[in-house]
Amino acid sequence: MKSQPIVPAELDVDDKRRAPLRGSAQLKRQTVLAVCVSLAFLLFTSLRTVPAAHAGVAVTFGRADEAVLSSGIHVVNPLASVVLFSTKTTLFEQANHVPTKEGLTVDLDVAVLFHIVPEQARDIYLSLGEDYVRIIVQPELSSAVRGLTSEADAKALYTSGRSEMQRKLKVELTSVLAPRGIVLEDVLLKAVTLPSQLTHSIELKAQAEQDSARMEFVLAKEKQEADRKSIEAKGIADFQQIVSEGISPALLQWKGIEATEKLAESTNSKVVIMGNTKDSLPVILGGESSAAPAPAATAPRSSDDRNVLLSATKEPVVLSSPAIRR
Repeated sequence: MKSQPIVPAELDVDDKRRAPLRGSAQLKRQTVLAVCVSLAFLLFTSLRTVPAAHAGVAVTFGRADEAVLSSGIHVVNPLASVVLFSTKTTLFEQANHVPTKEGLTVDLDVAVLFHIVPEQARDIYLSLGEDYVRIIVQPELSSAVRGLTSEADAKALYTSGRSEMQRKLKVELTSVLAPRGIVLEDVLLKAVTLPSQLTHSIELKAQAEQDSARMEFVLAKEKQEADRKSIEAKGIADFQQIVSEGISPALLQWKGIEATEKLAESTNSKVVIMGNTKDSLPVILGGESSAAPAPAATAPRSSDDRNVLLSATKEPVVLSSPAIRR
């Protein structure tokens, strides 16, 4: 049986029936694609990154989330903002113009090292805000410094009392900041500028102390020199005493004989030694002379020989050249 050909009118009717089905499928595909894009966009906008050594607090329309965000990537409400707090050690420096116990006004530079407790970042945000350093750290530091310096002398700021003041400052600030979630690491007293009059007085005192120490050194040196001279004089006195005790008449006579022998060997002059006692040395030594034929002893070559000879003879000595007279 032969099939009948399809007329164009029937084809138009089928196309009209399938058209709504094709439009519905295309709409579904577009809807799914839109939903996927929306979800991807929401996911992308919900991602938040917290840098290292920071803590984050997610805030949605003024409401802070209970959970504190640690370092890393987090998924939060797309409409939420994240407030970051650094957990690193923070250095805060402050110049203070404060009075001392004597009524003097000094300039004192103070530095504090602190960090926050990450788990208490939400409490810090709710009670103090992001600018917590200006709100609590700065005024508490100023108050503590002024209170301690008003009870201390100016001298304590540049002497050993400096460490004690640092310790007291740390204790006082810790008691105030620790309940707020702020850990105080250290308090440092840096530059201290004293009044010009006090500085001048301190310099004069230091100069006087240096002069006193120098004078003590000079006196100690002079005393050592005096001790040295005293020891030297005592040694000379002891030597002279020992020598005088060892000199006897026989020794002197023997020294005289030795001196006479030495004089006899000299041909430069003539010497006559006259002695009147038995202990003296009457010796006549002479050399040839054209002026007088009398024999004579030769004179010593040096004054030391004549001194020895005079000490040995204990008698007057007549020196003549070329003639000899008594």
